[in-house]
Formats: sequence, structure tokens, C-alpha cells
Amino acid sequence: MDPVTSEEQVRADDRAHVFHSWSAQGLINPLPIERAEGSHFWDYSGKKYLDFSSQLVNINIGHQHPRLIAAIQEQAAKLCTIQPAFANDKRGEAARMIAEVAPGPLNKVFFTNGGAEANENAIRMARLHTGRHKVLSTYRSYHGSTATAITATGDPRRWPNEPVAVGVVHFWGPYPYRSPFFSENEEQESERALKHLRDTIVFEGPGTIAAVLIETVVGTNGILVPPPGYLAGVRAICDEFGIVFIADEVMAGFGRCGEWFAVDRWGVTPDLITFAKGVNSGYLPLGGVVISDEIAATFAERPFPGGLTYSGHPLACASAVASMQIFKEEGIIEHARALGEDVIAPGLAELAEKHPSVGEVRGLGVFWAIELVRDRETKEPLVPFNAGGAAAGPMNDVAAACKERGLWPFTHFNRVHVVPPCTTSADEVREGLAILDEALTVADGFCTS
Repeated sequence: MDPVTSEEQVRADDRAHVFHSWSAQGLINPLPIERAEGSHFWDYSGKKYLDFSSQLVNINIGHQHPRLIAAIQEQAAKLCTIQPAFANDKRGEAARMIAEVAPGPLNKVFFTNGGAEANENAIRMARLHTGRHKVLSTYRSYHGSTATAITATGDPRRWPNEPVAVGVVHFWGPYPYRSPFFSENEEQESERALKHLRDTIVFEGPGTIAAVLIETVVGTNGILVPPPGYLAGVRAICDEFGIVFIADEVMAGFGRCGEWFAVDRWGVTPDLITFAKGVNSGYLPLGGVVISDEIAATFAERPFPGGLTYSGHPLACASAVASMQIFKEEGIIEHARALGEDVIAPGLAELAEKHPSVGEVRGLGVFWAIELVRDRETKEPLVPFNAGGAAAGPMNDVAAACKERGLWPFTHFNRVHVVPPCTTSADEVREGLAILDEALTVADGFCTS
């Protein structure tokens, strides 16, 4: 083997020179990965892992899809890059295709390099459109690590970054399993969550609020599917007070929930939709904002004060065009929906019946969470909120049991998320669930009930 690509060289270069995100640099030991294909990747020892994390819930089309690789190669041979002020065929085609599948009158696309920048610019658009400055977002949320996006984020990653931006107010979104509103059912949860949002707006001053920013289906913070009527209620409240409704679909969009955009499942049209990840499965950095005609008109004769050197990069846009064509021609969205309904949902229900450590399973499409508890009656989490060190040990043990058996899981706090690529076969999903079945015996060992 070429020593430049040996595992030892990869480890040495990484440890000496790579500064990793969200990590204490001296406490991590990243696993070198040699290759990937479909729903699997391999380390340098040849060990094969079933990717139940889709990396960071973005490899929706699977690893190394040959048609997508070919499209990138073809574009690279023709034109690698051109600055955003020029018109470009793939940039325009990608924008048109995204607008065609977006709901309602959302017909313009501002391209970014990823989800954080998409949320930054969506908030900027909302503030300039309304002439107001406040943004409301939920506590159980993640919107990115740039200045305003991390301030809008509700989870603990925000804490060490404060203070950053101003004008962000957090509120409680619906979470029926651990209801902050003491609700007894989903309908009650929706009604009380909407009353809480409306009260928050009234007490913050409707005339000061530019936008309500929510993940259509909350991602990293729990795979929280909105209860019936909630999104429609948010839309109605925003209309009542002249507030821009921003749907963060960075994780939930492009097939993840079995729809082009997750809002389609509830027939709700936001004013702005942010996207990234699944639009081209992260083969190249790409994100963006889908913009309503009304908000786009604000900037018809008024310059939009924002831009990026790589906005609408031709290689990235070519990959988005190819990805969307593949989604349509290979029926990937329908496949993702069927996996959720026919394989994942019943499979997780069986695990919940079998393992006392499973408090709840929830999700749709290929976007699911297993919430682990020590006691089903009290709902005590398997590990405390934001646990670290020894306190996080039980979840670390569950993850290690998965990896030992060749399954790469996505874990967060007291949850295992089941988020394989949208292209994963039914048999591969069943294989992963069988490994989870074995790993959950580790969690069962910590149950107190």
C-alpha cells in the first residue's frame, strides 16, 4: 500500500494537523475511513459498517452514487467555477428544479455553502422584509454554528458561544412524550404549544418580531414530529401578526421525511425554507433559502446586503441537479416513505415491546428516534440531559455495542436515531435493526424498574 494513504499516515496527519469541530482535541481518536459505497463504509482494516447515521444525516442518496459522481466529473471538465454575479446553466437549473418542488409561491433560491449560512441569510431576509429585529426559535433546536444561527439554536451548543447575536427569543415547541405543557394527548399538546407561542409573541411585542424559525421536524434534538394542527397553527399565528415563518429543512428536507420538503406532509407553506444536506447528499458543500414571491419582491429594487463567493457554485449546483433527477427517476422519495411505514416503524415497535429501556419510538420516512430510559413509568432518561464524561457512559456503551457489530449509529443525549440513507434497502434496514436489538440489551442493563 502507498505509505501516503496508509492508516498510520492518515492517523498521524490527522492528529498533528486537523482541528476537529465540537471536540476537546486531546480526548478524541478519529477512526480513519478508507472508502464508502451505498449504505456502507469501510475502515482501513477492512471492517464494514452499515451507516445508520447517513454521516451527519445528509447522505440521503447513499455513498458514491455513480450517476452523481459522473455529473460532478462532467461539470468539472466543462466549468469548475464562476462567480455568483454571472448567470450559469447549472445554477439556474438547480434553482428552477428546487422551486418546482417547493410548496406554493416560493420561486426564488439564494444559494449558500451549507445550512448555517442558509439560516443566517433567511433571518437577514426576514428582518429586512419586516423592518423588525427579533427572531423566535425553540429550545430543542439546532440551526448552525455561525453567529445568528448558533444564537437561534436552543440546545447546549449555544451556551459556550454566548453572547453572540441579539434579538433571539426561545420558546417551547411540542414534545408529547415529555410535554412541557402537561398535555395528555397530541391534540392537547398542539393546542397548548400554539397558545404558548402566541402568548410569547404578545409579551415580546408582535411589532418587534421578524420571524418564527422552526425545524419542521426537529432533528438532532429528538426527531420531534409536530402533532396534528401545529404547523398550520404556526402559519396562522405568523399571518395574524405579520411575522415571517421560516421552516428549517436542512435535515428534514429532500426525502428524509418521505417528501421533497417535510412541510408537504402537512400542506403548510412557509415564507422561507432553508435547505442543505440532502439536496445533493453533501457530495459538495451546498445549501440555500427558498424564497416566497412576496419577500423576493422586497429586494426587486433594493439590494440584498448579503453574498458569498461560492454562492451557487457550478460543481455543487450540478450535483444538486443530478441528485434531484436521480430522486425522481429512481423513486427514492417513495422508497424512503415506504421504508418508514413498512419496515422501520414496525421494526422499532417490536424493539419497544421487547426492551424495557425503550421509552418511545417516533419518526417518519427514514427519520426516527429511539428514546432510552431507565424507568418507563417515570421516563427517567438513560443519561441526564447534556451528559458528559462518566454520566454519559451508558449511551457510550450502547454506541460501542453497535460499532462492535458493524453498525454506525447516530446518538444524541439519551437517544439513538435511526437515519440511514434514503436508498437503503429493506433488508439492510432489517440488518441494522437486528444489531440495535442486540445493542439495546446493554441499555436494558441500566433499567431500574
